Amino acid sequence: MTAMATALRSERYPAWSVFCAVLAAAGLPIYISAPKFYADTFGVSLATLGTLLFVLRLFDVVQDPVLGWLAERLGTRAKRLAVAISGAAMAAAMVALFAMTPPMAPLWWFALTVTVLFTAYSFLTIAFYAQGVARASATADGHVRLAAWRETGGLLGVCLAAVAPTLLTGLTDRPFAAFAWGFAAATLAALLLMAPEWSATARTAPMPMGRILADPPARRLLLLALVNATPLAVTSTLFLFFVESRLAAPGWEGPLLLLFFLSAAAAAPLWAIAARRWGSKATLLSAMVLAILTFAWAATLGAGDIAPFAAICILSGATTGADLTLLPAAFARRMAVVAPNGGAGFGLWGLMNKFTLAFAAVTLLWLLDASGFTSGADQQPAAALTLLTVLYAIVPSALKLLAIALLALTRLED
Repeated sequence: MTAMATALRSERYPAWSVFCAVLAAAGLPIYISAPKFYADTFGVSLATLGTLLFVLRLFDVVQDPVLGWLAERLGTRAKRLAVAISGAAMAAAMVALFAMTPPMAPLWWFALTVTVLFTAYSFLTIAFYAQGVARASATADGHVRLAAWRETGGLLGVCLAAVAPTLLTGLTDRPFAAFAWGFAAATLAALLLMAPEWSATARTAPMPMGRILADPPARRLLLLALVNATPLAVTSTLFLFFVESRLAAPGWEGPLLLLFFLSAAAAAPLWAIAARRWGSKATLLSAMVLAILTFAWAATLGAGDIAPFAAICILSGATTGADLTLLPAAFARRMAVVAPNGGAGFGLWGLMNKFTLAFAAVTLLWLLDASGFTSGADQQPAAALTLLTVLYAIVPSALKLLAIALLALTRLED
């Protein structure tokens, strides 16, 4: 490919950033905000919501591989239609989740809307990342370059989704409803911008998932993704509760979340540059060590420690930027060799990441509920606050140590 052709193709990278921003806004922020919203607004217990989220994610064990199989087999016209339908369903489900009065028991309405939302989200994510395998294979550093654009957009989308309800609180008495309608409009814009990028990627026969799992490097990367994503799932699930109750700083959740994700977005392209210079493995190991140090610092905090926690948000956000940029790029590089269509591989990749969020929700929310923790309460039992600190800071440190051990045994191609 000539330099001019490469430059012309690079002009489309912003569309990938915008589309990833919308997907990211529908992913992690919902796991952070939706359980607390339904607990505070409708009185649904945290343990019940956590169990429900876990059961719904078990559905992904079957659903995500099927969606990956489907994404690999769609032609250009069918793929564009499937993407449009999925985008519309995701936007409608977000409005139903936050902007509608539940027409049935809130728990079952939560289950229905979240199921539709994450089914659409899953298909769009799998198709999007699979499309990137072929899109980025044209140049030597294409996977890291595309990942930097894509994940920076995703992190900015998370930033907006995290802070929007707080910013909207001063403008409306239903900030989550306003966020949901804004998300629907952003989804439409992203679908239009990304439309020219969808094309059939079936240059080879679709690869059975068993063949992908039989490939040792791919299997090791999937296991690394599972272990390394769990600390982020833990801290994401507990972030709002930690700020509100452990730091005794209600109202600071939005600004601190924004600080975290802005730091991740700012750091993502820098990690990509570092990976091109020193290698992905060395760069990821450095980020993981920094993450452990920041988790350990968080374990020492108490009521009123907002400034130190802001510094922790900056540092931990920066390390998250490395995780979200370099690991998907490494997996995409391997899929370009093993399964160039990408759909089946990223069906498995998405399953690993969502399982960590589901496991964190069912385990952590149940433990908090059992300790006597009550969301929004002015006073919490001392044992509940101690448990909250251990779960938020110590557990992620141990998991990161395990991730470091796995990465040390994994060969990453650059």
